[in-house]
Amino acid sequence: MENVILDVKGKSLGRAASAAAIMLRGKNLPSFEPRIRPSHKLTIKNVKELNIHPTKFRTKVYADYSGYPGGLKHIGLRELWAKSPREVFKRAVWGMLPKNRSRKHIIKNLKFE
Repeated sequence: MENVILDVKGKSLGRAASAAAIMLRGKNLPSFEPRIRPSHKLTIKNVKELNIHPTKFRTKVYADYSGYPGGLKHIGLRELWAKSPREVFKRAVWGMLPKNRSRKHIIKNLKFE
């Protein structure tokens, strides 16, 4: 089991997240097969030093739905970033993974330093 380290210092959120999603799926390897889950782990360094545009900080809103009537909650990027920069990065990567059964298994290989 291989452990890959990705340093995201100074990179934009979207570009760093897309690079992480590609590595998590194993698309950077010559032996890539879409139906086989890669077995290597990806460790992210310096998440707090990502570049996020000020407009994105003001306008980006995440929505969480509990499944109950009236259970829709909104949280802004600025508030979530203050609470947990790792969660912001994880949500960005989550949105870039394939929308199928393997997504929840792939995201488990994402670790933070």
